Order: sequence, then structure tokens, then C-alpha cells
Amino acid sequence: MKDIVVVGAGKIGSTIARLLGDTGDYRLTVVDRAADQLRLVEKSKKVRTKILEISDKTLESVLDGCYAVLSAAPYQLTTTIAKAAARAQVHYLDLTEDVRSTRKIRAIAAKAASAFLPQCGLAPGFVSIVAHDLASRFETLDSVRMRVGALPQYPSNALNYNLTWSTDGVINEYIEPCEAIVDGHFMEVPALEEREEFSLDGVTYEAFNTSGGLGTLAETLKGKVNTLNYRTIRYPGHVAIMKALLNDLGLRHRRDLLKDILENALPTTTQDVVIIFVTVSGRREGRLIQETYANKIYSREIRGKMHSAIQMTTAASICAVLDLLAQGTLPQKGFIHQEDIRLSDFLANRFGKVFAN
Repeated sequence: MKDIVVVGAGKIGSTIARLLGDTGDYRLTVVDRAADQLRLVEKSKKVRTKILEISDKTLESVLDGCYAVLSAAPYQLTTTIAKAAARAQVHYLDLTEDVRSTRKIRAIAAKAASAFLPQCGLAPGFVSIVAHDLASRFETLDSVRMRVGALPQYPSNALNYNLTWSTDGVINEYIEPCEAIVDGHFMEVPALEEREEFSLDGVTYEAFNTSGGLGTLAETLKGKVNTLNYRTIRYPGHVAIMKALLNDLGLRHRRDLLKDILENALPTTTQDVVIIFVTVSGRREGRLIQETYANKIYSREIRGKMHSAIQMTTAASICAVLDLLAQGTLPQKGFIHQEDIRLSDFLANRFGKVFAN
């Protein structure tokens, strides 16, 4: 049985603890600074909690003798947790979409004795594994387009949106620059731009640039593809209102105020749907061909408690990667890209089966 530390006891952290605790293969300690958050965690013989003010030194003492640490904390704590993992020589996994944090983790991993796997969630994370798998089927690539969204099943406000995961994460995605490959050149493009519409199963959606969803895929496919981009899926009308809030009202410069407004105006919901829509085109045997992965995952019940689709897909992704690491399927040292993980291995995993369609 492997000892695991989960940092962050929010919606995703508590779901990770529930999924891993049910296996009997892991013994978990969930740490958080807030006692209210820790009360969300279902305790058992395999799952305990600990109040902890996170710093690399305080966390290092908790990590002593552990196999891995999983970060489900806000992106601002990512590098702090990674430094503690390196000092304690334990494996490190996170869910961050923050580009700057991931670059710092790469530098930490270069000198570490353990494995560092950032961006193990849905996007970045699973979507990168899917896109790379599709891309590998072509002799030459033309375009890779990744579209992902977590949406309420029953939208009922002007934004057509409910808070289903980290508010800080959503704001970061909407504000920070977005990586892309345009006409074969790597570049940064602005968030909330390049809006498009598409239909899936008779429902119309909009998609637009957001930060972090590509993970490290732009680096991996640089020089091999003409077009590579990631866009977040929402119901039509969402991006226009967000641009007014961020740009016209200047709330991009007042993130704390924007967070307070969103958390007090938009209710949370467990009745959501995660949409994954990845399209890759290229040449095979001289012919231009397109292949698409499309999937919808809905909220579901686990032992009498309803979990949102974004909770399930995000938590299941990092749990699947942890399993693959523990089984020796993945390298045990250094920086590991999500696209290094084989899609077949991921989907065959007990947690990866959440994505079965």
C-alpha cells in the first residue's frame, strides 16, 4: 500500500480522496489550511485529514516516506508543493492549467530524483493524450484542434454558466495569454478571442481561446503541424459578457473583486456535462484525412453522493496517471509530458474508464 498526500480538500481534492480511498491500494492524507474544506473529505481507515498552512518546509515534513503528492490546490501554490516534493524525493502530480507554473516545475524536475507530472486533469491532461494519439496516426499533420468545456445541463442565467470548479482557475484561463501554433509558428494569442460556433448532437456551442489547455503539446508538435489550438466550449453569449466584464469594466485588473462577484452571483451545480471535441487532419498515403474524437460525460453518483462531471473527469484523470506511475508504466524520474501517456493504457485503467463512450 502506497502513502499519498493530497493537497487541497475542495471539490476535486475530496473526489480524489474518495476514488483512491476506495481502492485499498493507497493510504491518503488530505491536507488543507481550512478546517471547513477538510470537512468535505469522507474519512476512513485509508483516508485521514490534516490542517496545514502550506509552505515547502511544512509540507516536506508531511511527505516524508510517502510515494507521491497530488496537488489539487490553487495554481498559486503549485511551485511551492513541487519544491517540497523534490526535497522529499517523492513523485509529484498536479492539475494546474497555469503555463508559468509548469515552466517552473520543469526546472525543478530537471534536478529531482522523482517523477514530475504536471497538468494531469481534463484540460490540460486527458485532452492532450487524446490529441497526441490521433496525431500519431498520420504521416504528416495539418491541424490539431482541441475543444473542451464543462457546462451546466440546464443553463438559467445570462452567462449560461454555473461554477463547476475553481473560480481562480476559470479567471486565469480567461485572462492569461494562450499558446498556439499558427501557420507553423509557435506564438501566444489573446484569451477570449477567435470565437467560433459549432454544433454537436443538435446543440449549438461557442468556443474561444483560453489559457493553459494545450499543456506541453505545442512544444511537442512544434515544427510538425501547421495549426494547433485549444478553445473552451460555452453556450452562445457567454464570451461577450465576459469580455465586457474583463475589458470594458476593467475587472481583469481586479481579480479578487471578479472572483467575489462570480462566486456570489453564479450558483454551483452537480448537474453538468463535460464535452470533449478533438479534431485532427493530415495526410495518410497521400490523402488528406480528418479524424475526430467526440465525447460527452455527465455527472454521476458514487455511493449515494452525486459528483459533477468536471469533478469526475478531473479527479479520475489524475488518479489514472497515478495508477500508471505506480504500476511502472511511466518513467520514474524527471519531467513527464501528458502526451507521453498512451491513450490505450489510460482508457484501460480503472479510473480512465470514466471516459468510456
